Amino acid sequence: MKKVESFQLDHRKVKAPFVRKCCTLEGSKGDKVSKYDLRFMQPNKEAIPTAALHGIEHLLAGFLREHIDGIIDISPMGCRTGFYLSVWGEKDTKEIRDGLEAALKQVLEAKEIPAANDLQCGNYRDLSLFGAKEYAKYVLDKGFSLKIYGEE
Repeated sequence: MKKVESFQLDHRKVKAPFVRKCCTLEGSKGDKVSKYDLRFMQPNKEAIPTAALHGIEHLLAGFLREHIDGIIDISPMGCRTGFYLSVWGEKDTKEIRDGLEAALKQVLEAKEIPAANDLQCGNYRDLSLFGAKEYAKYVLDKGFSLKIYGEE
């Protein structure tokens, strides 16, 4: 079985928050997809509550696309410490970080969570705008490093 990239990361040593490029995969026709680790919380010490995480996911799904071209998907990590971002091609990690920070500033100004209804969301009752804003402010105040072991 092929090794899972994220399982190779020593979660005891990383210093969140950070943005890192996990990998770039190339398809059989030469198309490339890159995956980024948008780590908000310190693994095994902190976690974002599900309603806040879900709220951030809904908000970033739109706001990130205003700052970064070629987004395929943003998905929350099961450990609730951050998100994975998939994009077409390869992008500089600084561009991803800058776009994330700009989008999180928009989260702070949001008046509502998009698609917070039973038609567009499979668990619309588990969303928190207040929580999304609190965690956005928390990580913006700390700042996202481009080095996973601290500093920039």
